[in-house]
Amino acid sequence: MLLIPCPNCGPRDETEFHYGGQAHVPYPENPSELTDTEWSRYLFYRENPKGIFAERWVHSTGCRQWFNMLRDTVSYDIQAIYPMGARRPDLAAAPAGESGTASLAADSTTTGTAAPSLAATSLAAGTTPATTTAPEGATK
Repeated sequence: MLLIPCPNCGPRDETEFHYGGQAHVPYPENPSELTDTEWSRYLFYRENPKGIFAERWVHSTGCRQWFNMLRDTVSYDIQAIYPMGARRPDLAAAPAGESGTASLAADSTTTGTAAPSLAATSLAAGTTPATTTAPEGATK
């Protein structure tokens, strides 16, 4: 069982938290303009790396606040806890616009007013996927 350090309440048992999926997935700027394939890629395709992974968590039985966590998917070691909307600590020195930056969209996962850009994603309007096979690393 994990001991998760809530940024508001301190270390708590894993059973008090709920996993919220991959962190830093920006909401499409114009979702009504996406094709079915592009929309399904936004909804269902996520990274599944072996190693450090940015995740969203909510302290559901405590402060009920969302936060991001960098966790090693092999050893389950928690590398960092950081607020929603903040840059990944391991990419803090990276220039703005590179992967790992959080969306500032006013949606269920972040706070702010700026709409996210899809310029760096494969979901940009008018693009078509190069293949219809599963993403690299996916299993059959």
